[in-house]
Amino acid sequence: QVHLVESGGGLVQAGGSLRLSCAASGSISSINSMGWYRQAPGKQRELVALISSGGTTIYADSVKGRFTISRDNAKNTMYLQMNSLIPEDTAVYYCNVKGRTSVFRSFDSWGQGTQVTVSS
Repeated sequence: QVHLVESGGGLVQAGGSLRLSCAASGSISSINSMGWYRQAPGKQRELVALISSGGTTIYADSVKGRFTISRDNAKNTMYLQMNSLIPEDTAVYYCNVKGRTSVFRSFDSWGQGTQVTVSS
């Protein structure tokens, strides 16, 4: 079992910043991709940012230039630095981690979600 713990959400005014963290623990042999997704009320969950094991990053167009994803492989932890926040960024943010627990078994785990609310 792989367990993800998210932290760092909260309420912030437009133009402000927040930093989300996602720590993975459990029977982890290797981690491939780590990503942040978000879901606003009445909308589908969408990809915010993704980082590969080699450090390649992908961002949604709506957050490019404002959000930065990073990872600390030694700590199995991922971060999302969110700057210049706008009300449209309001959502529940989920972390996702894909990897392997052994040569024979892979995992695809989700965090519990953390609320980010941006006031205008």
